[in-house]
Amino acid sequence: MAAGAGPRGIGAQPGALKRKLQSPRGNPPEKRQRKPSLNTFRKGATEADRRGKGNPPQKPVPKKQLTDNRNESQKSRPFIKTSSLFKNNPDIPEIHRKAVQQVQENVFTTDSFSQLDLHPHLISTINTVLNISSMTSVQKQTIPVLLQGRDALVRSQTGSGKTLAYGIPLVQSLQGMESKIQRSDGPYALVLVPTRELALQSFDTIQKLLKPFTWIVPGVLMGGEKRKSEKARLRKGINILISTPGRLVDHIKSTECIHFHHTQWLIIDEADRILDLGFEKDVAVILNTLNAHRETRQNVLLSATLTEGVTRLADISLNDPVSISIADEIQKVLKPASQKDREASSSSNCTEQENFAVPEKLKQYFVMVPSKLRLVTLAAFILGKCKFEKHHKMIIFFSSCEQVEFYYDLLVKVLAGEPELEQPGHSSPSSVSLQFLRLHGDMEQEERTEVFQEFLKSKTGVLLCTDVAARGLDLPQVTWIVQCNAPASPAEYIHRIGRTARIGCHGNSLLVLAPSEAGYVSLLASHKINVSEMKMEKVLTSLMKDDRFKLHRPGRKKSCGTNPQEVRERATVLQTKFENHVHSSEGMVRWAKKALQSFLCAYTTYPRNLKHIFHIKSLHLGHVAKSFGLRDAPQNLTALPTAGSKKKTKPRPKRSDLLKKTHGKRRLAEILRSEYSSGMDTKVRRKKKRRKPGNQQIPT
Repeated sequence: MAAGAGPRGIGAQPGALKRKLQSPRGNPPEKRQRKPSLNTFRKGATEADRRGKGNPPQKPVPKKQLTDNRNESQKSRPFIKTSSLFKNNPDIPEIHRKAVQQVQENVFTTDSFSQLDLHPHLISTINTVLNISSMTSVQKQTIPVLLQGRDALVRSQTGSGKTLAYGIPLVQSLQGMESKIQRSDGPYALVLVPTRELALQSFDTIQKLLKPFTWIVPGVLMGGEKRKSEKARLRKGINILISTPGRLVDHIKSTECIHFHHTQWLIIDEADRILDLGFEKDVAVILNTLNAHRETRQNVLLSATLTEGVTRLADISLNDPVSISIADEIQKVLKPASQKDREASSSSNCTEQENFAVPEKLKQYFVMVPSKLRLVTLAAFILGKCKFEKHHKMIIFFSSCEQVEFYYDLLVKVLAGEPELEQPGHSSPSSVSLQFLRLHGDMEQEERTEVFQEFLKSKTGVLLCTDVAARGLDLPQVTWIVQCNAPASPAEYIHRIGRTARIGCHGNSLLVLAPSEAGYVSLLASHKINVSEMKMEKVLTSLMKDDRFKLHRPGRKKSCGTNPQEVRERATVLQTKFENHVHSSEGMVRWAKKALQSFLCAYTTYPRNLKHIFHIKSLHLGHVAKSFGLRDAPQNLTALPTAGSKKKTKPRPKRSDLLKKTHGKRRLAEILRSEYSSGMDTKVRRKKKRRKPGNQQIPT
């Protein structure tokens, strides 16, 4: 017995466990699987299984059936394939600042053009063709000075009529010459402008002024056009020549028939922008060429901002000029005499403490938006203004061409690409179709001109663009300017918002800032630029008007008013639509990463005095990626096939600092010229060819 007890004792424990699992009647242990244990709940058991405690014994549910039940239950509840937009965002700071008194110009005066000593046909053309009866402040002060033959340095706010301020005395002077102008005489006047679009606009204005004087021929030269056709026009003769600086230098060096023997006028419009783009040497070549043919002429410099470069250029090109500044005249009236005396000594330092004049009827706003919510907030703002309100025309500024292309495709496909079903009571606003256009320096000239003309003539629409459209362009009926990326200086801010509220019209501007960029508001205030805050939550409520972004739940009642929770849900649905479109193909993901990389590159180019506001380390890459429709922060961004990315990853050879600086300046000049396409394409290609052997020797 004792010998047999050992084995029986060893097996007693498993036997006892078996007896515990069995019922008194000896049934197999199926009841354990039928009991609603915690593990069963975790496997996705339905409510019917949980209520069935008193039911007769059932067979265990197969794993496949459990999976099907779980999928059906998930289909019944809404599933959002995106991370939460409204969690882990930085706090939006409260902006505490004193309201500043903005410098405003009275655009129109009570004086009419008939009070000037002008040709009757010219006055009639201004009144009937241009539909203008009274002069603006800058025209009232500038036209008499130029009619006297004096040089002038003109500074006035954007949209104040500076083109006519020099165009009217120019036409009056040329039509009244004793010996009638012949087309074959060549240029009597030369007008330099920074961009192609401004060249076309100035040409159109001069052409209208010359309607009664058909013997005076205007013409335009700009990058992107065929040189052969431009040379043919120069051979026939152009009396008023409007050109970008680089293109004109190109013709000076390569076109034999161009000459300036009769040139009596030199007009440099948007002079500060011409210098910012690196055309100072080109302007010097043009001045030397003009001086070689004819030393005496009348010179005019015009700009909305006065920089050190413009002052330097004025010293070189102007002869005893009359300085005309509308904003300074107003400030003299507003300031007490003692303050005038104190500031007279520091007037030369105009770049740092310059106060800018803004249009009187322009309302300026800013909105603080965390990086994750930038895309949905922009989309909600576009829908609210251009779809659910009438007669809005909007320009949206970005910091790079890649962003313009990417957001153009994304907004067209998601916002304008899905037709909404008309519903009772909503058919009128929802039937409005959104029209998107894009404009940037990488586009072909023919397409740029077509887009510019289309947006010029349209009554509504959204134009996505770079700073190529920030200077001098007169785009009528633009009611909103949106700046998705803050400009690098208050002067550039003024030029951007100057595309609206032109010539006394009403307009609005919106500046989108991240919470880390709140200091930019104080910077604007230091230059007498007053912006009011618009709340992000108010912008997002526009999504309540569009049922495409409604979260459909069975048995849910129709919402009344603006429920904050539903606004957030709709914003999440819209973000999901953006992300689904971006992740629909590998090509779109690469495109989004390329646009993100261009944004980051542009972010690193803010000047040193703004690094405390715009620093790359203050950005959360994953949150910024959300604003480009990416679900996660992308890896190895530097490996993307963008221009110049390979050069940055390679270590630079050990050369003298002077050589490095020279190459850096040349590269910067090439980038600027390619953006604004001023006719220097041939020289850039040659430089690239020369650098190829050197680049191959760089150690890897």
